[in-house]
Amino acid sequence: MNYLIRKSTPNDMPQVLDLIKELATFEKEPDAVIITADYLVKEGFGKDPQFTCFVAEMEDEIVGMALIYYRFSTWKGKAIHLEDLIVKDKLRGSGIGKALYTRVIQYAAEKKVKRIEWAVLNWNIGAIKFYERSGANVMKDWYIAQMDEKGIRNYLAEN
Repeated sequence: MNYLIRKSTPNDMPQVLDLIKELATFEKEPDAVIITADYLVKEGFGKDPQFTCFVAEMEDEIVGMALIYYRFSTWKGKAIHLEDLIVKDKLRGSGIGKALYTRVIQYAAEKKVKRIEWAVLNWNIGAIKFYERSGANVMKDWYIAQMDEKGIRNYLAEN
């Protein structure tokens, strides 16, 4: 199987968006994606890029992607957050996901970050096992907290 792992370009964003939508469906939230390809271009390739994206390309088709951005740990320093790692359903288990994961880890080493963080759904046992086999610490005693736009508005209105 021939594929290339490379940094994404603005022209890749429509296919990257398709992968994001496929992941949303896999994660049982098919209607949750509200961003557009134009928004990804604006936020990822403008004056102040908000993310870096690596893609897996096969015969001129984007078949996988890993999107990362910087975070800062008050305990450790500069960190990277792996927001999403997606491989088209028909190609899962082909090694493309591992190649993207490896590229993210290489990038983190190149940038001398202190750690990489990401979230994994508790029912995604295959991913959890993969991450544990790779040496990652899947922290089962932490919860992820999020506040959406409505929650932000409500909080501010009440405080």
